[in-house]
Amino acid sequence: MITLALSKGRIFDETLPLLQAAGIEVTEDPETSRKLILPTNRPEVRVVLVRATDVPTYVQYGGADLGVAGKDVLLEHGGQGLYQPLDLRIAKCRMSVAVRADFDYAAAVKQGSRLRVATKYTTVARQHFADKGVHVDLIKLYGSMELAPLTGLADAIVDLVSTGGTLRANNLVEVEKIMDISSRLVVNQAALKVKREPIRRLIEIFSTVTQKR
Repeated sequence: MITLALSKGRIFDETLPLLQAAGIEVTEDPETSRKLILPTNRPEVRVVLVRATDVPTYVQYGGADLGVAGKDVLLEHGGQGLYQPLDLRIAKCRMSVAVRADFDYAAAVKQGSRLRVATKYTTVARQHFADKGVHVDLIKLYGSMELAPLTGLADAIVDLVSTGGTLRANNLVEVEKIMDISSRLVVNQAALKVKREPIRRLIEIFSTVTQKR
């Protein structure tokens, strides 16, 4: 049995064509099914639905043989015990710093002000500002990041940005791109040894499809 960990939403939807190229089709819709383990047309392959932030943990500890996780999640997790053979180039976005439109970020940084930054990506944010020599107090939030500058909780946020529409709708502006983000295939190292052939075959098919994009 091969178990693949996926999160609902964009990553799930954009992984489906990769699975189809390998002759694997998920036979139930995660949006309508209450099941957390979804069957496929291949009895030896199943999909488990977990939170995006939990995908690396399930794969690391053997709850799944492989999974698809965003670079952002892997950086926060640390990637310990995971083999990361492929950037699948799906679920693309960027991680950026954003502030209220009336906040002079450049001046604050130049003057050496201590910034309050709200984010759920504390590891990435800490490293980014340390590299710039900017002193920050990090505030960990898990959602509705845009509220933090609007309520005075923080001067800036570090969050994922796709189109920028949510920022604009809340009178925020993107002032600095930290990095581009896409999703990676992650594999449990023990599973790669025990189930080498089927996992290697999936990796090769995914790689071929990804390179054609």
